[in-house]
Amino acid sequence: MQKSRYSCVFALFLLTCSLAAREQPQQEIVWPKEGAPVLRFSFGKFKDIASFGRQHSYTTETTVENLWNKKIALANFSLYLFDKNKVRIGEGFISVSNLAPKEITRFQTSMEASGVPVSIELAPTSVPAELQSNMPVKTISITVNSVPQGADLKIDGNPAGTTPKAVRIATGKHVLEFSKQGFNTGKFPLEIGPDDVSGGSVSYELGNSAHDTVELRDGNVLTCDVESMSATEVVISVGGTKQRLDRNQVKRMLLVERDPPPSN
Repeated sequence: MQKSRYSCVFALFLLTCSLAAREQPQQEIVWPKEGAPVLRFSFGKFKDIASFGRQHSYTTETTVENLWNKKIALANFSLYLFDKNKVRIGEGFISVSNLAPKEITRFQTSMEASGVPVSIELAPTSVPAELQSNMPVKTISITVNSVPQGADLKIDGNPAGTTPKAVRIATGKHVLEFSKQGFNTGKFPLEIGPDDVSGGSVSYELGNSAHDTVELRDGNVLTCDVESMSATEVVISVGGTKQRLDRNQVKRMLLVERDPPPSN
């Protein structure tokens, strides 16, 4: 009788250990990696539900906990899968909505992969406005050129090479500076929007005595052609591209003498 009781206790112990091991997450990720934690993601084991050759469809039980002190209305994440050699072999998508502080939600996540995944990484694609500082900085690739070519290029005061030059620039406002011996130096204001994509180009015509000079109130000096001016705006041409400036942006202008256009 005593032996039978010990056997039951031991069997119960093994069952408890088995359940605990099954419930232990395969991987846990706290987002963001730095600063105050906002979300905790826990992923279970990958379950292969379908396969064709090396292409597999997986599901995993996903648990998300809101560690923030505010309700998260909506946050979307890309989920990347890696094999044992840290090669990215697949991806999925996670969306968290209406999650109150300290609330936990659990759901199944589906993923596609060309191989066997062993680890996961998360990348935010959209988060509440107050958490935008945790988003990765978006950059795009553009080609910066000058007329003539061979000008020294600076981006926001930092040397970036000689034109033509392919560069990566983050979203936001920037200033491109051009300088070449025998030509006036010039600055070109450039703004990269959140929806801009790689592949564009900027061309700047180096200033000489045939161009006007516009000094802005923020200290930038533009070598350009002033096309028109009104009580509210100034229209200029920089490298053949027209730009409209608010009149209050302009501190002073130096206009060169030009021959009037021929009359018909």
